[in-house]
Amino acid sequence: MATITVVGIGADGWDGLTDAARRAVTDAEVVLGSGRQLALLPASDATHVPWPSPLLPAVEPLLAEHAGRRLCVLASGDPMLFGIGGTLVRLLGAERLEIVPHPSSVSLACARLGWAVEDVEVVSLVGRPVESLLVLPNRRVLVLGAGAGTPGEVAELLRSRGFGPTPMTVLTDLGGPGERRHDGVAATWSARVGALNVIALDPRAAPGVTSLGRTPGLPDDAYDHDGQLTKREVRAVTLAALAPLPGQLLWDVGAGSGSVAIEWLRTHPSCRAVAVESRADRAGRIELNAAALGVPGLRVVHGRAPSALAGLPRPDAVFVGGGVSGDGVLAACWDALGEGGRLVANAVTLESEAVLTRWRASVGGELRRIEVSRAAPVGGFTGWKPMMPVTQWEVVRT
Repeated sequence: MATITVVGIGADGWDGLTDAARRAVTDAEVVLGSGRQLALLPASDATHVPWPSPLLPAVEPLLAEHAGRRLCVLASGDPMLFGIGGTLVRLLGAERLEIVPHPSSVSLACARLGWAVEDVEVVSLVGRPVESLLVLPNRRVLVLGAGAGTPGEVAELLRSRGFGPTPMTVLTDLGGPGERRHDGVAATWSARVGALNVIALDPRAAPGVTSLGRTPGLPDDAYDHDGQLTKREVRAVTLAALAPLPGQLLWDVGAGSGSVAIEWLRTHPSCRAVAVESRADRAGRIELNAAALGVPGLRVVHGRAPSALAGLPRPDAVFVGGGVSGDGVLAACWDALGEGGRLVANAVTLESEAVLTRWRASVGGELRRIEVSRAAPVGGFTGWKPMMPVTQWEVVRT
């Protein structure tokens, strides 16, 4: 089966390519790339095919159309860093591809800034909402911009989240003759920059702003809710029981405000989650909470379990926070799990606690009782105010 060569090309164009990269381009019968990338190539007998927009749906049809011909695909910088190379590997397999990389915009930016690459978090906003940028103190970030407007959007996001003092450096056309650098801070950012940009951030919170980390158990007031919220202490225990791992998918059934699904997603950028909620107002609130807390990729399904679970991708873990006693809910969640899948369910009523007890007797697992008291005023003094105890069932399918 024919090999497809993927060549990384930078803003320095043809002059910046290695001999091996140039041969891959000149030997090709068909070259696929963006209009900007194709314009960087010298004239040749090869057929130049620009990618349409949107790109992803067109990849397989275009490859099939030119099957059997020597094919070269152009990528921006390193094809395997948020590039077309990763997409092609997923579609075709690594054995079909020959990758000829170019220095990535991340490597070039770190070289300009004097930052160690391994100490930097990289976030791409190409095809992603700006709310995907989860900023944490003491962690430098390089943001791959989607266009000339991205730095302004990032600055506005930082201001809205209390990170106005954050220094921003925007590097445009890295490696090319038109390379430029713009420095400022998020609070007063107004520079106009080129479309090919990388935004360097050294996040700093404004005085008095409490930063939210990735550790489960965010403050309750971090969420907009109507009282249907897994409280902070119980949420932390629940996430510990769910034990998220990178790339895993969670179903949050009876999601309420979406807090468990949101904190699952915050543990690692590759985690995925579906929040299932029967009330429309709460489903809308979940979407707003997810965007505000840096995980707008949370999928929200408005519907009642178990029927709303039909057709969802198989989960690695399921949390049932509402509707435990609903007819068929736990059975549907249990049946959806594969070997090694984890189910955690919380109950606050005697009726739902009885359901968990029966399930534990049937399939095993652990039952625990979580009781939390918070200090509260008692007249002119302070005493302990107990919260409703929560019964939690945790089980792994074998």
